[in-house]
Amino acid sequence: MARLRGSEPPPTRTARAHSAGGIVIRKGENGPQLVLGRRRRARDGVTWTLPKGTPNAGETVEQTALREVAEETGLQVEIVRPVGPIDYWFVQDGVRIHKTVHYFLMEPTGGDLAGHDHEFDEVRWVDIAEAERLMSFETERSIVAQAAPSIASLE
Repeated sequence: MARLRGSEPPPTRTARAHSAGGIVIRKGENGPQLVLGRRRRARDGVTWTLPKGTPNAGETVEQTALREVAEETGLQVEIVRPVGPIDYWFVQDGVRIHKTVHYFLMEPTGGDLAGHDHEFDEVRWVDIAEAERLMSFETERSIVAQAAPSIASLE
């Protein structure tokens, strides 16, 4: 297709972003459960996601994961083991962003879901099978599936 010179869309800028979070698990009545949070955002509507967030200056990915999970869920947690990163692309304010999120398998050591911060409208424990149906993003479903053998070994 022919175009007039100068009619091409402006090039899209790209950027990289990093986050860290957790797959927080416990034994439930019907087997393992994990924590999910629900939020409403303009770009993707209502989503159910794992807790995660952006590092503060000087934080390691482990420190970021522990802090963000505590803030977003109200739970105090400890890291059991790394699970792995996921990565994905999205566009925000005209910038194409390549994001990597490092996830850790975690267990709660205290706290209460009622103490979650404003970033989630609701935070709750869900059975693994329900979590698979609720989670909004395939990348998060795949990282939970990747963690399944480790989750099973903690039962």
